[in-house]
Amino acid sequence: QVQLVESGGGLVQAGGSLRLSCAASGLYWSDVVMGWYRQAPGKQRELVASITSGSGGSTNYADSVKGRFTISRDNAKNAVYLQMNSLKAEDTAVYYCNVRPTWSFAMNYWGQGTQVTVSS
Repeated sequence: QVQLVESGGGLVQAGGSLRLSCAASGLYWSDVVMGWYRQAPGKQRELVASITSGSGGSTNYADSVKGRFTISRDNAKNAVYLQMNSLKAEDTAVYYCNVRPTWSFAMNYWGQGTQVTVSS
């Protein structure tokens, strides 16, 4: 059974930084995409950043976070991290970790979510 456990959310002032962590267990695919999504109140869930497990780790970022957020992974630990710098009030949301095999968009697994609140 695939499980994702997130940590690292919290309250921070605008301009500050937070680091989110996600540890996955029960993965049975060798090639996966791990990512972070977020959902603010009244809005749809959106992709923040994703990274593949292959050599070099191909990354993808939402335009709104480029240059401020950095996604990284530790394949040996099946973990993914999101370093968030220069946080803005509009980054406030519940952040969800996600994993899927590279060959499927249908087989998605989600963490329980962690709240990030940025005060202005």
